[in-house]
Amino acid sequence: MKSYFVTGTDTGVGKTTITAAIAALLRKHGIDVGVMKPIATGVTQKNGFRSEDVALLHAAAQVKDDEKTVNPVFLPLPTSPYDASKILNVKIDMSPVFERYEYLAKSHQMVLVEGIGGIMTPITKDFFVADMIKQMKLETIIVTRSTLGTINHTVMTIEMCRKYQIPVKGLVINYFDENGTHAERNAPSTLHEITGLPILGTIPFVKDYQKPEVMVDIVEKNIDLNALIS
Repeated sequence: MKSYFVTGTDTGVGKTTITAAIAALLRKHGIDVGVMKPIATGVTQKNGFRSEDVALLHAAAQVKDDEKTVNPVFLPLPTSPYDASKILNVKIDMSPVFERYEYLAKSHQMVLVEGIGGIMTPITKDFFVADMIKQMKLETIIVTRSTLGTINHTVMTIEMCRKYQIPVKGLVINYFDENGTHAERNAPSTLHEITGLPILGTIPFVKDYQKPEVMVDIVEKNIDLNALIS
């Protein structure tokens, strides 16, 4: 069973929510799925996991893997890993990331690895999220939007995947509004026509998106799960 790297066209596109919901749905269908957020940045949470995103992923997948395995690198600043490392005067060591991914891959039927920011978010001066995906040898799922500008952002993301020889499984269009503008309503068909990639699902805007039970139901109705596990 394949593992996947979930990336996005930009920050705030909903990668964590989509990844968590897919993980919970896979668990619901009896699949032992592991989750990983190799690198996280942001405000340190007062209780539990340092990263709110990691906490959501861990809870959704119902895994027993410890925090350091699921999230080897955490930088307590809400910025890119590269900027955070400069400000905090720390060096990011990628060795634990790859070692813990290999451990998770051997421990679960499949693993969902969620990236940080977009595909060209810098981890170090000359090492980007795309480099991490390529080194992990994972097929990627791209989370995008249906709003104005999505064609440009999505096509550029796909082109960078091609440059790095990263295979793309397909697109998940998040925050889809069937009552939105003409461009928004036509985003799924237009993106498919232009990129030639399958649309794995279109997820409507959900007010209670941080409630796992709500998102699992939405994702089950709107994502082709068989395409991910076949």
